[in-house]
Amino acid sequence: MELFLHQLLAGIATGGIYACMALAVVMIYQSIDHFNFAQGEMAMFSTYIAWQLMAWGCPYWIAFILTIVISFIGGVVIERGLFKPIRNAPVLSHIIVFIAMFSILNSVAGFTWEYTIKSFPSPFPSQPLFNNRLIGAHDLGMIAITLILLVLLYVLFRHTRLGLAMRAAAANPDSARLVGIRVGWMVALGWGLAAAIGAVAGMMIAPVVFLEPNMMLGILLYGLAGAVVGGLTSPVGAVLGGFAVGIVENLAGTFVPVVGKELKLTIALVLIVAVLMVKPSGLFGRAAVSRV
Repeated sequence: MELFLHQLLAGIATGGIYACMALAVVMIYQSIDHFNFAQGEMAMFSTYIAWQLMAWGCPYWIAFILTIVISFIGGVVIERGLFKPIRNAPVLSHIIVFIAMFSILNSVAGFTWEYTIKSFPSPFPSQPLFNNRLIGAHDLGMIAITLILLVLLYVLFRHTRLGLAMRAAAANPDSARLVGIRVGWMVALGWGLAAAIGAVAGMMIAPVVFLEPNMMLGILLYGLAGAVVGGLTSPVGAVLGGFAVGIVENLAGTFVPVVGKELKLTIALVLIVAVLMVKPSGLFGRAAVSRV
């Protein structure tokens, strides 16, 4: 029973990171109807920025906040400078640009900071909190940071004019323009928020997986699995899907002998296929309806 609770709590902790990535994926998807293949590399690059700030002597939490701000600005700049000019281009053009971003960010990170594995500090103590043996201090901290982030985003989107404008621009751009909402800038702010959320996910998971240019590839796949399972049209569903993927992956890797640690990533892909076969729009997504 103790092992089950330990793996369950660890799954919730990693699921929180997957939930952040899933939410970032959904925010971009709702803005441009495409998956951002470079989402993980953007998070990885932001994590390197945080590492560099700390290497220059910046305290952890100041570097944490500065990285979020820099990532937000970077996301807005990428949308305004790169994707605004090709907004009406064919889908294949968008995919090529995403793949190019993936390669460029990965290569620049490797060239600048080298491909050697680096340790990333955790802001939480190494000893378990409250003398518990079920969950480590960093895992508990990841859960707390994730929940704080999700609450702040909920307040933004539900109880502020800016959040309501961003939701309206994503749901129905034409109607939003008619009521005076600057849809283009709402999309840019969505990119900025997605980049900032990814930065938080990268900084929280880096102490676990270590820092290197390919660190976020698996995390992005898990985040995509959570987004697809929950529904690419539902931010809440994406968050719940991310937590579900983390829990299922941890429990299956521990208690299903056939899976083990080697096939844990396969669990995410199996979940995607299983959910899409039953409900193509995801568990909480809405089916697209078009008039003909």
